[in-house]
Amino acid sequence: MDQTDKQLLELSQQLLDSIDQQDWDAYARLCDPTLTAFEPEGAGNLIQGMPFHKFYFEMEASGLAKQSLISSPLIRVIGDGAVITYVRVVQRVTADGDAPTSAFEETRVWEKQNGQWRHIHFHRSPPGATS
Repeated sequence: MDQTDKQLLELSQQLLDSIDQQDWDAYARLCDPTLTAFEPEGAGNLIQGMPFHKFYFEMEASGLAKQSLISSPLIRVIGDGAVITYVRVVQRVTADGDAPTSAFEETRVWEKQNGQWRHIHFHRSPPGATS
C-alpha cells in the first residue's frame, strides 16, 4: 500500500469516526459541501448536499459506545480522484447492554481539491442487497 492509499484509508476511518462520535465539525471538514449519496436513509433517492446528513448528527446522542471498522478495503486512485470500497463493520452497545454488530457495503469517492482530499460521494447498502 503506497502513501496515498494509506492517507485515503486514514481519512476514510476519520470520516467513520466522526459519524460514530457525532462530530459534525470533523465530518464537515472532510466533506465537500455538495456531497452526494445513495444510502438506505434516502429511500432510493439521490441525496445532495449536507443538510440531510446534519439532521442525523443533531439527533440526541445516546452516549452509548459505537465504533466502525473498515474491512477488506480496495483503493483506486484516478488522477485527482479516488474510490475506496470496503465493508464497514459497526459495533455498538445498546441501552440494555447488548452488543450487536452490523455491516454495510460502502463505496466512498474522494477528490483532491487545493491539495486536500475531500469526500464527494458515497453509496452505502446492507451486505448482499440487490436492486
